[in-house]
Amino acid sequence: MHLNRSLISPLLLAALLCGLPTMVGGEEAPSAEAKEDTAGRLFEAMDVFGLEYISDPQVSPDGRRIVYRRHFMDLMQDTGRSNLWLSDGKTSWPLTTGLTNESSPRFSPDGTKLLYAAAQEHGPQLFLRWLEGGHVAMLTQLPHAPQNLSWSPDGLAIAFSMFVPTPQEPFVSLPSAPEGAQWAPPAKVIDSLIYRGDGQGYLDQGFSQIFILSVDGGTPRQITSGPFQHGGSIAWAPDSRSLIFSANRRADWQREPADSELYEISLDDGELTQLTDRRGPDHSPALSSDGRYLAFLGFDDRYQGFQTTALYVLDRQGQGPPRRLTGELDRSVASPQWDHANKGLFFSYSDRGNGKVGYVSLGGGAPETVAQDVGGTTLGRPYSSGSFDVGGPDDLVAFTFTRPEHPADLARVRRRGEVQRITTVNADLLDPKRLAPVEEIWFESSHDQQKIQGWIARPPHFDAEEKYPLILEIHGGPFANYGDRFAAEIQLYAAAGYVVLYLNPRGSTSYGQEFGNAIHHAYPGYDYDDLISGVEAVLARGYVDPNRLFITGGSGGGVLTAWTVGKTQRFRAAVVAKPVINWYSFVLTADSYNFFYKYWFPGFPWDHAEHYMARSPLSLVGNIETPTMLLTGEADYRTPISESEQLYQALQLRGIDSVMVRIPEAGHGIAARPSNLISKVAHVLAWFAKYDETTP
Repeated sequence: MHLNRSLISPLLLAALLCGLPTMVGGEEAPSAEAKEDTAGRLFEAMDVFGLEYISDPQVSPDGRRIVYRRHFMDLMQDTGRSNLWLSDGKTSWPLTTGLTNESSPRFSPDGTKLLYAAAQEHGPQLFLRWLEGGHVAMLTQLPHAPQNLSWSPDGLAIAFSMFVPTPQEPFVSLPSAPEGAQWAPPAKVIDSLIYRGDGQGYLDQGFSQIFILSVDGGTPRQITSGPFQHGGSIAWAPDSRSLIFSANRRADWQREPADSELYEISLDDGELTQLTDRRGPDHSPALSSDGRYLAFLGFDDRYQGFQTTALYVLDRQGQGPPRRLTGELDRSVASPQWDHANKGLFFSYSDRGNGKVGYVSLGGGAPETVAQDVGGTTLGRPYSSGSFDVGGPDDLVAFTFTRPEHPADLARVRRRGEVQRITTVNADLLDPKRLAPVEEIWFESSHDQQKIQGWIARPPHFDAEEKYPLILEIHGGPFANYGDRFAAEIQLYAAAGYVVLYLNPRGSTSYGQEFGNAIHHAYPGYDYDDLISGVEAVLARGYVDPNRLFITGGSGGGVLTAWTVGKTQRFRAAVVAKPVINWYSFVLTADSYNFFYKYWFPGFPWDHAEHYMARSPLSLVGNIETPTMLLTGEADYRTPISESEQLYQALQLRGIDSVMVRIPEAGHGIAARPSNLISKVAHVLAWFAKYDETTP
C-alpha cells in the first residue's frame, strides 16, 4: 500500500503531538480489536509531560534519612520543576511543594538542619530548614546563583561559589539619545577569548569566586579573587579554617583550558597554597575527616580526545607525589567520597554502558562494585548520568537507580549488601503501559573483529514472524556512552513500530582508554564500520526488513549520520540532528573552540586544512542520495546551526530531497524543554514515514 506523501507528514505530526495512534511503514490502521488492546497503553508523546525522576540524593550524617530532588514537568510553562523530599527508607514525604525549583540539598554536620537553594524572583537564594519543627530561614539576597554548597565541619559557616562580574569601561563615548527617541541598541564589544557558551548565550564578563557565609546569614565574604574561574567542589579542612578547591590560575588559562591545580586558602589571612603541580586537570578534592589524606581526580594531559580520569590520593603528612588508587580500573571515575573510617573511597564510573558505584581502599588494588544501574536523569536518550552519596557510620550509599523501564528512582545499598529500591515515582504513568523491551547485543566489527556492544529496543507488540523497519540511533559526544537506561525518545520510536538499534561504537566511553581513544584524530572512522556491522547483526536475526532502514543521531551522532549517508545509500532516509558538517568552520565558531582545535585535531585548521576536510562530512556530500532532514536549535553554540545550513544548502544545490528544521530558542540540548523533545521525535518520525513505503 502506498501512502499519499503530501498527507503523511502533517497527519503523523498531529497524531504524535496529541498522543494518538499512528500509521507507520505504510501499513493500515490497526483493527478494532488491536485498538482496544493498545489504546492508552503505549508510551505516547504527551506522556513525556508525565515523567518524573530523582536526582542528587544526600544521606544524613547518622545514615537514617535521605533527602533528594524529585523532578516533574510543568505542562503550562513547558519546563522542568523540582521539589525536595525526605525518606527514611520506608516512607517518603515532601519538604517543599509547588511549581518551584529547589536544588542542592545539604545536611548540616549534626543532621538537624538542611541547606538548599531555591528559585526566587531575582534568582536562586540560600535557605536553611530546621528538620525538627520545619522552620525555614532565607539566608541570602545574592545577585547571582550560588553553586557548590559546602558546610564547614563545625556547622557554623557555608562555602559556595558565585559569579562576580568585572566592571567594563565603555570602548567609545557616544552622544545621548534625545528624550523619547528610539535609537538602535548599543554595539557589543567583545575582547575575550571565551565570550559565549551553549545554553548561556553571550557571556557577561566576570569570574566565579568562592564565598563563605555565616549559618546565621548576613553578608557573604569573598575569599578568592583575581581573573580566574574558581568553580567546582569545595572541601573544608577539619578545623574549618581553610578551604581546598580547584582552579586554573595560569596566565594563559583561556588557551590552556585543561590544566587546573588544587589550592588551599586560609580563611584567617587569605594565604594561598598550591597543592598539586602537573600538566593536566586536578579537581574534585575530597579530604578525609582527619585531614591527613586528600583525594582528587585528574589525568596527565596528552592533548588526546579521550583521556581516562583517575582517582589519586595525597598523604599530607608524608613525602612524595600523589598515588593513583584506580590504576587497575581502566575507566574514568567521578565524585570521590571517603568512607566513615577513612580507609578508602567510593566513586562513580561507567562500565560497558552501565553506571556503577565502586570502592577502593587506600592501599589501592582492584576496586569492588558496590552498586550498578546508576543513572536515569537524562530523559531523552540513554546517556550515562545520575549521582550517589555516602553517609552514616555504616557507609550507606544512596543513588539514582534506572532501568530501561523507568527513569531515575531512589535506591540505597551498603557495601556487599542488597540494593533496596525506595521510590517508584513513575509507577502511575508507566506501569499500565506496554514499553519497548530492550535487549543487549554484542557483535564483531567488520573493520578488525573488535567486540562492540549495543541494545535493541523492539516494538511493544513485537512479533518475530513479522518484518519491521529499523532506526539506527547514534549517540553524540563522541566521547560518551549509551546504555541499558530509560530513554523517552527510544520508547517513542519503538511505540511507532520501529525496531531501534543504539550502539557504543569506537570512541565511546566505559570501555577503557584504548577503545575510547581509537578515534583520536580519526573521527569519524572506525566508528562507521562498527555501526554498519551492528545493522548487519540485527538484520541477521530476521525480523528487520533490509529495505526499510533509517538512520539518525544528534551532535556527534549527527556527524556520523551525515558521514554514513555519504558512504552508503542503503538507508531510506536520514535525520541529521545538530551536526558538525565542516570541521574547519566548526572549530572557528563553536563555543569551546579553544579546546577542540588542539584536542580533537593536530593543530590550527589553516595549518592542517586537508586533515580537517578529510574528516568532514562535507567532503562526501557529492555522494549523498539519501533524503535528509537537518534538525538543530537556533541558539546552539556547541554545533552552531550554520553547520546544518551548510549541508542543507549543499543538498539543495544538488537537488537531493532535504528539509531543515530549526528549533527556536533551543541550544544544543534541544530536549531541555519537554515540548521540544516531543517535537524532535515527531519530526524524525514524520520524515521517516514519508519514505517508509513497503516494496511492492
